Amino acid sequence: MPHQEHSTTPHRRGRPHLAAAIGVAAALTGGLLMVAAPAATAAPKADLPAADADFNGDGYADVAASAPTASVNGKKHAGTVSVIYGKATGAGRTTTYSQNSPGVPGTAEAGDFFGGETAYGDFDRDGYDDLAVGAPGEDVGGDKDGGTAQILWGSASGLKGGTTVQDPRPTKHDGFGGALEAGDFNGDGRDDLALGTYSAATIDVYRGGLSQGGTSRYTVKPPIHGGSGDGVRNLHSGDANGDGVDDLIVNGYEKDTPNGYNANFWLPGSPSGLKAGTAEKLLPGVITDLGDTDKDGYDDVVIGNYWDDHITGSARGGAVHVVHGSVNGPDSGDRQKFTQDTSGVPGAGEKGDSFGTEIDLGDVNGDGHLDLVVGAPGETVNGVTDTGAATVLYGAANGSGISGKGARFLTQNTAGVPNSDEKGDFLGSDVHIDDLNGDGRGDIVLGASGENGGNGAVYPLISRADGSLKGASGVYTSTAGISATGSPQFGFRFAD
Repeated sequence: MPHQEHSTTPHRRGRPHLAAAIGVAAALTGGLLMVAAPAATAAPKADLPAADADFNGDGYADVAASAPTASVNGKKHAGTVSVIYGKATGAGRTTTYSQNSPGVPGTAEAGDFFGGETAYGDFDRDGYDDLAVGAPGEDVGGDKDGGTAQILWGSASGLKGGTTVQDPRPTKHDGFGGALEAGDFNGDGRDDLALGTYSAATIDVYRGGLSQGGTSRYTVKPPIHGGSGDGVRNLHSGDANGDGVDDLIVNGYEKDTPNGYNANFWLPGSPSGLKAGTAEKLLPGVITDLGDTDKDGYDDVVIGNYWDDHITGSARGGAVHVVHGSVNGPDSGDRQKFTQDTSGVPGAGEKGDSFGTEIDLGDVNGDGHLDLVVGAPGETVNGVTDTGAATVLYGAANGSGISGKGARFLTQNTAGVPNSDEKGDFLGSDVHIDDLNGDGRGDIVLGASGENGGNGAVYPLISRADGSLKGASGVYTSTAGISATGSPQFGFRFAD
């Protein structure tokens, strides 16, 4: 996201929501979701490692990149989502979807912010990953900014057709679909879908086995503020206590202090689903990821805290914390902290760098250990203001976890990264790691939402065996079929 100067007061600060009180009336179309029987599965190539998201079942990872403020047929901020399909040589074709695309429910309208949040999972259990897309600014009948979410279904040809997830609380104007995350929260082997709302402390969990017909649903209420845009800000899943059931990390504003600071809460999964009553408060920081960085059998919670000061865990220029998992869940007393002043990490922490704005875990060098890529979209490089950067922190070869040793600093002037450093590019507005070409190494995908005057761009960088990166060309609004009217901010969000 574009870097902004932040107030010195940490009261209720976090990632800005896209679904402001903007939008026009719209009708909601598409079926509901229901429990479905298992379907025949696709057969990915057996010689390829499992990809994070694979919408066409070919074994190569696909990347979904949003331009939530894009205009569609003149409708400002209607929003689009583009999928960059992987192939043997890396990034392949790009297909862009909007609510005007064939088979996608609804109609593209001003202020919908389609793609404001995304998540992937095999929701109908047919062997192809599906993409859940939030449109938190959607007006549903008289429910202004009520929000909606849609599932675009995977198939052998990629995403094809869609189904609306109906808002269970119409008339609430709460930005339904503003936060999305997939995970197996009851350990039954099926992908569930968690949907949060912008203006309510409410998460709806749609149980796995979804189809284009409907599903069973339950609701959890994490201990965060709700109302007036103070609802669920971010969600991420993983297994922090090693019990084989996914847990959910919920970001919002805590209620146990008068200031209502930003915080993350761990909600453990169980055979009956998520348990909000045993939520544990973690450090502040809007964006999170989970993965077993130290190979001890417990997923660790990685928290990006991009604030310069005045909030727990912050640091000049921003910080990233790795909170280690344990049999009892995240252990806040056992954590690592990384800044641009950490030994081995290139650069220096400077006010407004926004290091930790976005993060993602993956195995970049194929050594079997998780690495971490960190976005710093506010980074100034060689006097070029807010050109942005990303840093790769590698997992230690001995399996002890993320380390600053050998860290890499990436800008658009780095060899292998397309284009060049320019003012306001905001490289690192989002970051992602996945294996686009199936060679066993995680490739790095960088968003630059400010590129070309706010049009935005996405840069897939292929990881080579010698440790170098190859980015033959970027994906731009012109090549993705996105209108350059206004500031679409392509690359603002990736599904991860």
